[in-house]
Amino acid sequence: MKGLGALLLLIALPLCARAPKAEAPPPAPLALDCAQAFEAQAAKITAQPNLVPAPKEPGEPYRFYSVQGGSASYVITEKGAPGHPAIIMQTATGGQLKTTGCPYGDAKGYAKVLAYIDSLKTVTKR
Repeated sequence: MKGLGALLLLIALPLCARAPKAEAPPPAPLALDCAQAFEAQAAKITAQPNLVPAPKEPGEPYRFYSVQGGSASYVITEKGAPGHPAIIMQTATGGQLKTTGCPYGDAKGYAKVLAYIDSLKTVTKR
């Protein structure tokens, strides 16, 4: 009988143990605040711990970043880009992509960048 009591104890212990804590959800992507200076906002965006930079494309005056999980992406212009300086953010909610941005530079150039980024929504991989 002593062995049976030990066996029951071994079975009951895991049932009494606490379930492991669920992983905390990743932090929400940083929202744009166009009242901040371009450099300050770009630094805050790129300092997010869950941000993944895309490889730098030669000749592209933009840097692309995505939040792990794909809920948001950012485009930060570099010198030579139309509308520079500018930051654009795309968020995916409810199956829709929403594009917002902060045009710090030339409005016409920013409109070109925004149109370019919006055109990428329709590009699909083969």
